[in-house]
Amino acid sequence: MIVNWPERFFCNSIVRRFLQRGEAKRLRHMRPMQPGGDILEIGCGNGAGAQLIFEYFAPRSLHVLDLDPDMLRLARKRLAATPAVVMEGDAQRLPFPDHSFDAVFNFGIIHHLEDWELGISEVARVLKPGGAFYFEEIFAALYANPFWRHVVAHPTHNRFQAPEYKAAMARSGLVLLPGAHETRLTMLGVAVKRADG
Repeated sequence: MIVNWPERFFCNSIVRRFLQRGEAKRLRHMRPMQPGGDILEIGCGNGAGAQLIFEYFAPRSLHVLDLDPDMLRLARKRLAATPAVVMEGDAQRLPFPDHSFDAVFNFGIIHHLEDWELGISEVARVLKPGGAFYFEEIFAALYANPFWRHVVAHPTHNRFQAPEYKAAMARSGLVLLPGAHETRLTMLGVAVKRADG
């Protein structure tokens, strides 16, 4: 689902960039990654997250995708001096073979998916065994409350809180690492694909 203008405004704000930098630092602390990996970011927006991935995780290759052509234009401009591959794509149908990536990043996109469980299974599918899913996610208690549901646009059926999100990761073979930060509204953490996945 493409974000509406209030959420696009927030995503492009200096406040979001500040918060995202803090999230990237915390994710690196939860599970450092050796330089030179192959990384995917789903829902890349304006490319600010991709810049942080280059800065903190030093990938060999970075593919970023989003559904929104306007945000992709911003991402292509922001990432023009990098080797990032910026592409239009749907996180519910990732255009990559199985076991393609050492890591997948999600800076708050899973809750935008109509079939969010399929999105998680797609993340697991494209991860190599032992690969990591780095995520920041928000829950329905934040965006579906009586005020925010009239301001931001999100799917309205089959929404989730932390227990459902963690259960979907587990069903897809993603093991949540210790140290995840979870509240009623958000979660920041890293899950690793089982070696037999």
